[in-house]
Amino acid sequence: MSLPIVRAVAAAALLVAAASVAAQPKTRADCERDYKPQVGQSGKDVVWVPTPDELVARMLKMANVGPKDYVIDLGAGDGKIAIAAAKGFGATSLGIEYNPDMVKLANCMVQVEGMSGRTRIVQGDIFKEDFSKADVITMYLLPQLNLCVRHRILAMKPGTRVTSHQFTMGEWGEDEKSEFEFRTGYLWIVPARVGGTWTIRDAAGGSVGVALDQSFQKLSGEVTVGGAKRPITEASLRGEDIRLAWTDASGQPRSFAGKVSGGAITGTLRGAGTEQPATAALQGAPRAGRWAEMADGCGQYYGK
Repeated sequence: MSLPIVRAVAAAALLVAAASVAAQPKTRADCERDYKPQVGQSGKDVVWVPTPDELVARMLKMANVGPKDYVIDLGAGDGKIAIAAAKGFGATSLGIEYNPDMVKLANCMVQVEGMSGRTRIVQGDIFKEDFSKADVITMYLLPQLNLCVRHRILAMKPGTRVTSHQFTMGEWGEDEKSEFEFRTGYLWIVPARVGGTWTIRDAAGGSVGVALDQSFQKLSGEVTVGGAKRPITEASLRGEDIRLAWTDASGQPRSFAGKVSGGAITGTLRGAGTEQPATAALQGAPRAGRWAEMADGCGQYYGK
């Protein structure tokens, strides 16, 4: 190839590269040239209303999102929450959005915000896509849709954080909430399954029987010591962290606090001025509960 031809080819390549750079979207207006969504427009099962930036930040802060987290946004819309999780909190994020036009717009906004290495938006149905690997779930759906993904969220690993704009999870009461301009962000922590019968053993060889009833993160039950049953007076469960308290036969307060890992709890037994390591073992399988099952009326979303 002659030198003039080589120069001409190189010049043409530079022009193509320059044109490509110039064509890269730089603003939201660039992304909306082909498709501009309207607030209130209909979608699959929902309408599109963006979450205010301040509330997005509050929701992600409540969920304690950080660089080690994988955040999945259900019903991602224009990608706002997924992008904020990556750009403002350093997380890796995925958005699931049904509308292919919104998916295209959202991925364009990912480029504009420089988050292509951390965020992507995929076209899909939240009732069919797998989101079980998330550390954090975010969503702005509708009350019935929240209820119909609830059983799948409750089956995720204990400690998974879930945050929702405006709508609750029915009987599953929130762990925290934050309000901004008459809008509310809610946070739930997926609880470990602890309903059932446990035996706590301390380092000295003593044992305490515990019978727990569970409904979401709410616990109740009784302990058995030396054949005598005593009601549990305080109980808390936040993800894998559990604390139980009771009063023994002599009127002394006792407590056991630890971390749940499957059918075992490793923690500390306190009472009568003593504190010692202790472990609890689940006797048999966790007790099944209606609270963890699919809510009534949700089969339609799963083809049942």
